[in-house]
Amino acid sequence: MTGTPLARFTPFPEPPAPILEYLAERSADESVADGPAPWDLGALTAELAAPMPAWLDAVCRWLNETYAWQPQDVIPPCWQEHHHLAYEIAAFAFARADAYNDAASTVTWHEQYDRFLLRMNKMLGKAGDECRVGRHEERSSRFQLAAWPEGPVTP
Repeated sequence: MTGTPLARFTPFPEPPAPILEYLAERSADESVADGPAPWDLGALTAELAAPMPAWLDAVCRWLNETYAWQPQDVIPPCWQEHHHLAYEIAAFAFARADAYNDAASTVTWHEQYDRFLLRMNKMLGKAGDECRVGRHEERSSRFQLAAWPEGPVTP
């Protein structure tokens, strides 16, 4: 037998260089960086947001290839169209880096993965089955959301 049995294990995708630099700057003892957390996608500058979709897509592919043994565990390819998923995936991806600093945290990360799947499936609902096979449907709550008046409600 040639090679090692673990050679087929794909490493977790590395965050983009601008994000790693930003994280290092934020965590420096004498940091002057007071920007948003990199997993807060809506608050990122254009420069920091630009590399995120490609990296998060690589993270989704890695999670699907590594952990998705059942159809309901597959993150749909249209994950970017589901804003709740994009935020969750970003937070989960960054949590993995922290979790792999020690074994106990790694176990917790895997427990968080189970909770992520529960939330993902609850939020996707029946539409998730269609999305997973490449037939994305617009937000199923769009009709209910349309009932909200424009702007804030005044007393």
